[in-house]
Amino acid sequence: MLEFKVIELSDKSWIKELLRKSDFRGCEYSFANNMAWRRLYETKISRYKDFYISCSHKYGVQFTFPAGEGDYKDVIEQMKEYAGLNNSPLIIGSVTNKNLKLFEELYSGQYTALADENCFDYIYEAESLINLAGKKYHKKRNHIKKLYENNWEYSELTEKDYNDCIEFAVRSYNDNKAYDDESSVSEQFAINTFFTQFKELDLKGGVIRVNGKLEGFTIGEAINSDTYGIHIEKANASVQGAYAAINREFAESAASGYKYINREEDLGIEGLRKSKRSYYPAFLLEKNTITFR
Repeated sequence: MLEFKVIELSDKSWIKELLRKSDFRGCEYSFANNMAWRRLYETKISRYKDFYISCSHKYGVQFTFPAGEGDYKDVIEQMKEYAGLNNSPLIIGSVTNKNLKLFEELYSGQYTALADENCFDYIYEAESLINLAGKKYHKKRNHIKKLYENNWEYSELTEKDYNDCIEFAVRSYNDNKAYDDESSVSEQFAINTFFTQFKELDLKGGVIRVNGKLEGFTIGEAINSDTYGIHIEKANASVQGAYAAINREFAESAASGYKYINREEDLGIEGLRKSKRSYYPAFLLEKNTITFR
């Protein structure tokens, strides 16, 4: 039977090895993300042969489609057994349309599939976010131009920036009075994890300063062989161009050489959805949740 545990830094080597085998593009296939967001859904992990399995235990049990390689029929049956012992139907999230074909082949007529647009990842051409070329990016270039008229500086995020970034994130949290919002509370835990284990998690980041004051920061890492992921992006919305500039500058400094940039999902938040769509994604990475009958 599958055995689950809390993810730890000591799991990094074997998890990243199995993530490389499947080479999935989704933001949930990131060791750093799994470490940082483990509290939100009480997520625990397991290894079964050459598969990495992540499972939320907050509302019953719900699996993420396993990463790795091997006999998928075998591992899915193991997951089904574990779900049954926990009085739950087998539920598997993050099933892309490509992987949905596997269920059609192995379990036709035994499940339902639900696609949730709120959970689709926004995938952009890296070159587009770096160059911002063409008429459709005219407004973005104008916003950045306004920022560049100030005494501004972009630099790689280093240890000397940690405290300023953490204080910036806390001010944003307090200003938004997000104390009762579970996702916002969990985000503070995620940010703390990113900074306390920044080097160990193989992260990169960037900061924007205006007149010497930090007005934005971002953190990301490579998700797979052709996609760079943005995990956190914070900026002072009252500073015109701060968001657009941190986006462009970090894309150039960290994601050059990658085909795509994954800016994760919008969670159904209208403002976030509008912002992500304003950068014209190459496509949305569609994901389905499979529930066995």
